[in-house]
Amino acid sequence: MSEPLVTVTPAARGKILELMKNEGREGLVLRMAIAGRGPGGFQYRLAFAPESERAPSDPTFDAGGFNLVLDAASAEGLKGASIDYVDSAHGSGFKIDNPNPLWTDPRALAVQKVLDDEINPAVASHGGFVALLEVKDDVAYIQLGGGCQGCGMVYVTLKQGIEVRIREAVPAIREIVDTTDHAGGKNPYYQPSKGGHSPYA
Repeated sequence: MSEPLVTVTPAARGKILELMKNEGREGLVLRMAIAGRGPGGFQYRLAFAPESERAPSDPTFDAGGFNLVLDAASAEGLKGASIDYVDSAHGSGFKIDNPNPLWTDPRALAVQKVLDDEINPAVASHGGFVALLEVKDDVAYIQLGGGCQGCGMVYVTLKQGIEVRIREAVPAIREIVDTTDHAGGKNPYYQPSKGGHSPYA
């Protein structure tokens, strides 16, 4: 095991060990990964898992009473991050501070800027948001949330608004893929007609 890429505060360590004991999870490792990126920054996944699930390329560190395993694909984006546990009047939970930029790829940075400056302010009036998950092989993978998830107008918003604006601003992007599970949204989902008006168009 090498020098930890991620630090665990004493408060977080104590809470994790408490959870492991109370839930009968002793002997497991704590896996950490970047699950995505949203309007608020990185989204993380923390879960107990058996040591056998660790891939040879996954960095592993002794966190004091348990091993912390980082998903290899997330390791670079987690370098220098810290896990803390906060217990206050406003609520309690794990808090992750991460000094890394959301994106380093120039195309992803450009798409994120379009989302932050133009698209999200427009769809926010309808209680929605659009998150960039990844840019790979000139394809931007996005996810719609809030009021946009399952909205009957989402096809129009995506095709006439979001895709058009991203392609105009970032010509290197050849395709935009919506990965949203619209069937799980709050709004009743149906396959809309190709017409209609979008909040962002």
